[in-house]
Amino acid sequence: MDETGVLGLLDELSILLEDSKPVGFGRNGNLRQVDIAAAFEIMDDIRDTFPVEFAQARQIVRERQGLLDDADAEANRMVEDARAQAMTIASEQEIVRISQQQADQILADARELERQTRAGAEDYADEVFGHVEQSLDTLLSNVRRCRDRLNATSQLNR
Repeated sequence: MDETGVLGLLDELSILLEDSKPVGFGRNGNLRQVDIAAAFEIMDDIRDTFPVEFAQARQIVRERQGLLDDADAEANRMVEDARAQAMTIASEQEIVRISQQQADQILADARELERQTRAGAEDYADEVFGHVEQSLDTLLSNVRRCRDRLNATSQLNR
């Protein structure tokens, strides 16, 4: 579900709450099968939280891709450097063998760097997505609590 859909649903919920009828005669106008002020406060929190959390998640994905691209470019540059060195000293077999070992080591180091960078970026993204998930769980619990109150109040008035 995207931000527009969530915000649209929140607007519909606001309209539904505004159009709801009071619970009984002579009671506080803010009490309508649910506490309107509490419901609007929760909705405001949702509106404030979602855009920030989604922006953070998008930024993490962009940063992760940048790190992966940089690591890949560095690995390619290192491989090309190793190959160029090997070609310039290819006249003697021992020197060629040593150069190949160095190239292999550089390539292995570059691959390890790429692996570590990827793992770090994925761990970071997972941590932020975990935070987003926790926030969404909290918000969902609040909405369910409000619905339960609504249903309980509705049952009492029947």
